Amino acid sequence: MTVFDFASLRTKMVDGQVRTTDVTSIPLLDAMLDVEREKFVPSAKRKLSYIDEDIEIAPGRYLMQPSPFARLIQLAGVKSGDFVLDIGTGTGYSAAILSKLAGAVVALEEDAALAASAQETLASLGYDNVAVVEGRLAEGYPGEAPYDVIIVEGAVEELPAALFDQLKEDGRLVVVEGLGNAAVVRLYVKQDGITRSRRAFNASVKPLPGFHTEPSFVF
Repeated sequence: MTVFDFASLRTKMVDGQVRTTDVTSIPLLDAMLDVEREKFVPSAKRKLSYIDEDIEIAPGRYLMQPSPFARLIQLAGVKSGDFVLDIGTGTGYSAAILSKLAGAVVALEEDAALAASAQETLASLGYDNVAVVEGRLAEGYPGEAPYDVIIVEGAVEELPAALFDQLKEDGRLVVVEGLGNAAVVRLYVKQDGITRSRRAFNASVKPLPGFHTEPSFVF
């Protein structure tokens, strides 16, 4: 039986996959060194926990590749007092990382089995500033809004305007817009009630369900 040294693999992930892609936030790097990523991967795939690829955690759902994930979180500029909405938390790894950086995290998941897994794992590891909630990802979680930071854990075709309504003044939202290699990471910031965006970098990540653009008819 092969025994994996996950602590060593975690260090190699941070040094070889994350630091090398302009991730310089010390609190974020420390969080990624601390959170046991393997605990959030299905047992059959646990040996793959630290590979430089997306990992399927349920049909059509993925744990994001470490580098783009870290760059998204860094772009959001999460601070210790922030209230964060994590959209598409999956098994809860992203929420665990965010819990190390923020004051409190609402981890939204629409897949009941994934939500249950996230709740169980986060609770067992003592991440007590995270609340896992179920609901449609594209609707956000208005019941606890407004948020300082909203992070969308996957690519979307279209970002619903309702999510901007859930941002606080000076709140930030980070998202991958578009699919495939042409996708762009954008940072949205709300100031004076108006949300503006800027392009940050390109990233190809797996899509989240429920954010499809409705086809239109052309006459």
